Formats: sequence, C-alpha cells, structure tokens
Amino acid sequence: MRRAVPDTVTVTFLEMRANPNNKTLVPERGPSIVRALDMPLHFYRYLYGTVGRDYMWVDRLRLGDRALAKLIHNADVELYVLYCDGVPAGYAELNFGEYPDVELVHFGLVPEATGRGLGRHFLAEIISQVWSRSPNRLHVQTCTLDHPAALGLYEACGFVPFAEVVKNAEELA
Repeated sequence: MRRAVPDTVTVTFLEMRANPNNKTLVPERGPSIVRALDMPLHFYRYLYGTVGRDYMWVDRLRLGDRALAKLIHNADVELYVLYCDGVPAGYAELNFGEYPDVELVHFGLVPEATGRGLGRHFLAEIISQVWSRSPNRLHVQTCTLDHPAALGLYEACGFVPFAEVVKNAEELA
C-alpha cells in the first residue's frame, strides 16, 4: 500500500562497532539464506522493486543495465536472498568497499513475508556474516519512508543511531 509522500523525511544513520552476537529463533517454516553470485539484473530489479515498492525505493530502478551491473556485480558487493517455502522472501545488499567499514546498503522483505518473524532472523544472520570478517564498523541508514518497524528492528539487533537529518521529500526523489 503506497503512502502519501510527506513534505519532510527523517533519515537516521545507525552503526554497530562490536558484534552483538544476536541469537534468534529460526522461524518455523525453515527459511534459508543464499548468497547470490552474479545475480541477473532482472532478478535484482524484481527484489528491489518488490521489497521497496511501498517505501519509495526508486533509485536502482532508474538505472540502465550497465550502471546497475557495475554496482551489483562489483567485487566489494555481496547480495543475499532470503527464501521461505522455496520462494524469495527478501534480500540484503552489503558493500565491503570501505572495509573495515561495511555498509548494509539495502535490507528488506517482500510484503507477503512481513510480520512472520523473518526480518529479525534474516538481519541477525546478515550481521553475523559481516562480523565473521572482523570489521571495525557496520552501518546502515533508514528513513521515515521505510517500513514503520525498520528503525526498531535495527536497534533491537544492535545498531545505534549516530546521526539524524531531516530532508525535503523532493531531495529524495
């Protein structure tokens, strides 16, 4: 369900500087997380578009094939897909290009997968994957256009806000 675009959007920047060692229960219906190597552009667009449809994610959909491939097929970028009952339920995009700082560029679930405990499990697994490589810092940003539970989920999994800015919604378009 698309929401009306507000005049201003609050962007929150979060980070973690130590492994939170999150332990979560695996949801009943056996999700699996798979690293996607050389993800086809159409599949990336499907995931990005489906996950971000209700939250005004549009930047990557505007890119041509060459520009998108340059971003997601970069050796510093890792893509992970969450599957549940054999179908894609979400994805995460990590950028190791500034290692030992690592950015969680995109994270989210498809609408049908929300509210089932999958998000916390998926995020905890992604965080564990990052910390297995001993970074100095893992960071992410979210905004008030994202899922209403996004900020709380990041904080519950160990991220700490370190900055916040208010932008005109037009700046984000």
